[in-house]
Amino acid sequence: MKVLLVDDHPLILSALQAVIRGLGDDVDVHGAATAEAAREALRQDADRDLVLLDLALGEDDGFEVLAEFRAAYPELPVVVISASDRASDVIRAIDLGAMGFVPKRSSNKALCEALRMVMSGGLYVPPNMLGLEPRPVSDAPETVPGALRLVPDAPLGERARPEPHQEPPSLARIGLTPRQGEVLGLLLKGLPNKLIARELDLSVETVKDHVAAVLRALGVSTRTQAVLAVSQMMQRQNGWVPKAPPRP
Repeated sequence: MKVLLVDDHPLILSALQAVIRGLGDDVDVHGAATAEAAREALRQDADRDLVLLDLALGEDDGFEVLAEFRAAYPELPVVVISASDRASDVIRAIDLGAMGFVPKRSSNKALCEALRMVMSGGLYVPPNMLGLEPRPVSDAPETVPGALRLVPDAPLGERARPEPHQEPPSLARIGLTPRQGEVLGLLLKGLPNKLIARELDLSVETVKDHVAAVLRALGVSTRTQAVLAVSQMMQRQNGWVPKAPPRP
């Protein structure tokens, strides 16, 4: 596994390299201390399996670098590693296509588990970072029987912009068709409708219909909410992980 690690702090860069190498004997970790060094590393060898990106990169905005890498290398998973634990940063990173968000205060074990989850085709967001806990909503009007709502310990709208949403208890039970499952897998990778259409050889309008059906099945109204809902469901049940179809 070839990993590009981007962090401008020498001690943290060295420590993270040591932790990541512990994932296996076949792990090759290349460190880059600046965004430009990371760009050059990818220009020389874009055949990498994973990028770990710090959001604090001196003069460079980590979110802008994330968006740049996702646009230039859409098949390359990017996991954000950050000293921040703000919900708004988590949501913004996921919005820009990050496949994971790991706070630097996490344990080595948590980091390794997050990377394994991403490399297996899933996505990782620490549940406690959003202050969300599942609670029964049997007393709430117009809810799906047995469904759970993610209720923040503080109003989510005050900490980030997405609306509260309901979450079905299991991805395996939400009733997606095989095609909708493929769309969800690509949606979780951060692909826009146009690229999903290209991957699945569908029209953009058909993809829009499938995305709308997926959002309804998950009980959410935005892509970001879908990503967060799926991430938390996967972590709780440690089961089904949506897979994107193989590239021809």
